[in-house]
Amino acid sequence: MEKSDKIYIAGHRGMVGSAVWRALEAAGYSNLTGRSSSELDLRDARATSAFIADEQPAAIVDAAARVGGILANSRNQYEFLLENLRIQNNLIQAAHEAGVPKFVFLGSSCIYPKMAEQPIREDALLTGPLEPTNEGYALAKIAGVRLIQALRDQYSRDYVSLMPTNLYGPNDNFDLETSHVLPALIRKFHEAKQNDNAPVTLWGSGSPRREFLHVDDLARAVVHALENPLPDHLYNVGTGSDITIKELARIVQRIVGHTGEIRWDTSRPDGTPRKLLDVSRMHALGWKAEIGLEAGIERAYRWYQLQLG
Repeated sequence: MEKSDKIYIAGHRGMVGSAVWRALEAAGYSNLTGRSSSELDLRDARATSAFIADEQPAAIVDAAARVGGILANSRNQYEFLLENLRIQNNLIQAAHEAGVPKFVFLGSSCIYPKMAEQPIREDALLTGPLEPTNEGYALAKIAGVRLIQALRDQYSRDYVSLMPTNLYGPNDNFDLETSHVLPALIRKFHEAKQNDNAPVTLWGSGSPRREFLHVDDLARAVVHALENPLPDHLYNVGTGSDITIKELARIVQRIVGHTGEIRWDTSRPDGTPRKLLDVSRMHALGWKAEIGLEAGIERAYRWYQLQLG
């Protein structure tokens, strides 16, 4: 790609989209474009198609999605499935019909079976049942992966799907009703610290193992995918190492400076027991995560504190 090529970043104000924007600017790309949801409703097929046909971008990065943690996903399966299908289907179809040369579709590691062999390889897709609490979101993203694969196979499109592990970083969602585990921990420990180091109650047993990737590392993977022809249609993006939720909680507690008690509500669901990605495909292409977990959490906590004023 040329540095002057127009790149449309769908969801450019979210955590992932804003990180991609920063990474592309840092790499010298000068013709970036985005639209807020009030300016362009990606659930509207006609509006999306007209926008892409008019803009004629050289590449599209699809970082637009309805996302949330276990609580939001389990309570809103219909909305998570329908809205994500609409957003991605409209974008992918519009890109294909307008002849957009490159497309990067971003999904999630939740597309893989709940009990997949660890670490999870890309070919584990559709080999077993999904985690029920986020099945709606996962099914939508699986459909997007298959659309990208079909366009590559039938029309030789240079389109690719990147499936990141659990993400965190600047512009994350810290709403306790809809956030993922790491930003929720940051907020809970911070507020408990402000409240005389009150006890913090966390969901589940703390035994599930999770992998966490700073969003800036994912953004570098997106730039890599845009700048290089990738031989496969699907790539995992992660660190290749995991940690228990209990260990994660202790790290966040220490970084925040909370000294109170941690309590575990074992009546609440744990979710998938373990979710570690095999990232050998991306490593073979020259990309690796660079930001360590503790350093990344420290960055994320500083950003959160800045938002509080």
